[in-house]
Amino acid sequence: MLVGALVMAAPFCLAQDQGQLQSPVVTLDQERLFNGSRVAERVSAEIEQRMQELAAENRQIEADLNAQELDLTKRRPTLPTAEFRALADAFDEKVQAIRIQQDEKERALLRMQEQERQNFLRRITPVLAEIVRERRAVVVLDRRTVFLSADNVDITDEAIARINEALDAEANSEPDTSEPAPTDPALDPGSEPAEGAIQPTEAPAQP
Repeated sequence: MLVGALVMAAPFCLAQDQGQLQSPVVTLDQERLFNGSRVAERVSAEIEQRMQELAAENRQIEADLNAQELDLTKRRPTLPTAEFRALADAFDEKVQAIRIQQDEKERALLRMQEQERQNFLRRITPVLAEIVRERRAVVVLDRRTVFLSADNVDITDEAIARINEALDAEANSEPDTSEPAPTDPALDPGSEPAEGAIQPTEAPAQP
């Protein structure tokens, strides 16, 4: 109801300034903002590569386990029942442990992807703050939570263009000091997640 009231009241509080619509409320599609950035291209390519490597590793593990199971089955007639049961139980435990380990690797890749998103939001906050200041806005709402709004209060496309321009300029000025992708403890036990990341639901702070 509050969002609806803001939208209904918008025509009475909007102003024109140098041809740009001014509004105290602007909206932003965080998903589209990230996916439209240069960062998303790099992250998607890296995650895809690591997922393919993990899939190949899983196929090799599966082939090895199948060979071990077949060997154990062939040996069954020649082994005492108790000894075979012990070997079978040990094999089952090994399979379960490997499954848990490989599942954790997949979850670690997903966490790494989310960490990249958080780092991205932290890095581009100054750009968003500048747009908000220029629009003379006082609040940024997630477009996905807004029932109805005017298209010209959405800053997503403008933010994508400015962010990509800023990231390109940064890359051109410092080609050898690009920020490395964060790693997950499951992929790199010696790493720690970055601190100070902005949560996706938070609006950028006013300058």
